[in-house]
Amino acid sequence: MDNRAIGVFDSGLGGLTAVKQLMEVLPGEDIVYFGDTGRVPYGTRSKDTIIKYVMQDIAFLKTFNIKMIVVACGTASTVALPVVRDKFDICMTGVVDEAAVCAIEATKNNKIGVIATSATIKSDAFKKKIQTLEPNANVFSQACPLFVPLVENGHFDSEVAMLVAKEYLEPLKEAGVDTLVLGCTHYPLLRGVIQKIMGYDVTLIDVGEAASKHVKRYLEENDMLSPKKEGGKCSYFVSDSVDNFAHLGSLFLERQIGEMVNKIDIEKY
Repeated sequence: MDNRAIGVFDSGLGGLTAVKQLMEVLPGEDIVYFGDTGRVPYGTRSKDTIIKYVMQDIAFLKTFNIKMIVVACGTASTVALPVVRDKFDICMTGVVDEAAVCAIEATKNNKIGVIATSATIKSDAFKKKIQTLEPNANVFSQACPLFVPLVENGHFDSEVAMLVAKEYLEPLKEAGVDTLVLGCTHYPLLRGVIQKIMGYDVTLIDVGEAASKHVKRYLEENDMLSPKKEGGKCSYFVSDSVDNFAHLGSLFLERQIGEMVNKIDIEKY
């Protein structure tokens, strides 16, 4: 048993999709969440800048008594995690491996689509992992750089979101993919729009959901679960506006989080 909290970070609001899943599968766990809202999005940054940001994010979370870190950001998971993992004495998991397994299990025609930020698509991390596990898989990748700004500004189901999504997703629809990996934790907030465009026969893989199931298994296997069965608490920290994050986060999590959100200076870490 381990009373310590789970640390989770993302470039902004998107990582709350992973937090929501963690709350569902591990209701007794305390969570410390950091959203780097002052520097979102990560997906358009250089590799060196992304690594710098991730090092600071991890250093901040380690100021708390945490037992594990979930890198709830597709860009950070693919670009930075392989570089920084060995620099810290704490277990860290990203959002690639488990999602790749879920995609392979879900597909019936071996045509898998991946949508993510420009940096994630450029890294080819999802494609490489999927094809390592299933060499016969055909992977079709598409960068969707405007999805994160849409989500961060509350456009979950708007007309502009639909127009942008249609342009990004049409090539994947034409390719005949039957499974689509939402390779950024912001993207499940656009699930309704994405599903409408792709069709309801296409399976959407939520990387945050896949990661949360992995965290549960890891904690169980290593006897690190909280002794509490429910009542876990979550603290939220951001690097920019508290109000916008609290408003959108409360809508998504379906619970008021305003008083639990605090702004910090991430450049200190």
